[in-house]
Amino acid sequence: MKKIIKYVITDILRNRIMLFYTLFLLVTTFSVFSLDDNPAKGLLSMLNIILLIVPLVSIMFSTIYLYNSTEFIDLLVSQPLKRKTIWLSLFIGLSASFSFSLLIGIGLPIIIFQPNAIGAMLIGIGIILSNVFIAIAMLASVKTRDKAKGIGFAILVWLYFTILFDGLVLFFLFQFADYPLDNIMIIISSFNPIDLSRILILLQLDVSAMMGYTGAIFKDFFGTSSGMIISFSILMFWVFFPVFFSIRNFNKKDL
Repeated sequence: MKKIIKYVITDILRNRIMLFYTLFLLVTTFSVFSLDDNPAKGLLSMLNIILLIVPLVSIMFSTIYLYNSTEFIDLLVSQPLKRKTIWLSLFIGLSASFSFSLLIGIGLPIIIFQPNAIGAMLIGIGIILSNVFIAIAMLASVKTRDKAKGIGFAILVWLYFTILFDGLVLFFLFQFADYPLDNIMIIISSFNPIDLSRILILLQLDVSAMMGYTGAIFKDFFGTSSGMIISFSILMFWVFFPVFFSIRNFNKKDL
């Protein structure tokens, strides 16, 4: 297992796309903090990048990487190795590579400009979101053999969580505006890891006006500490759930 993980990490970190991604995050983060004297505004700007760019790159790169590694995976399956071990090794390798990239690209500037608990949480949220969308990418790639369908599904998932979900929530709110929806909105928010990540950070920054309806409910109902614990637990579930089902599918898949 260690050899597979080491190979995957080495292979990914030498990839030009990953190097460009790390450099992009590094330059962007330094630029954001350098252009504004207020570190809190810099964190808000970085939050947008983490909520949009990080999930997109994570799910797209992971999906394409897994499809391009089909022959390598077939070779591993032919060895006396458990399929669960192979699939978990691929996930850990992808997760470690993206985590390292985020620590360099976002972590270093935050340590320099904003070395506090909020900055650390921003880095942590970026790493968790990467893992969530890597897990979804692994589930998508194991469910279909067609590379084009797999990549298309990955793009649709990203669009749904970043754009379509909020539109559907607003439509739901307008349709049932006369009813008490507080508890229902708490449940609905748990179905979007990006929304949960946004709430978790904004609760720490205490920017109530920018939190939106769902974030305000989280703050009023749970309070800061409870909201953090519940949001973090659900985000961990978003990592576990796709990985678990992708392993089940990979174990049954006819290669």
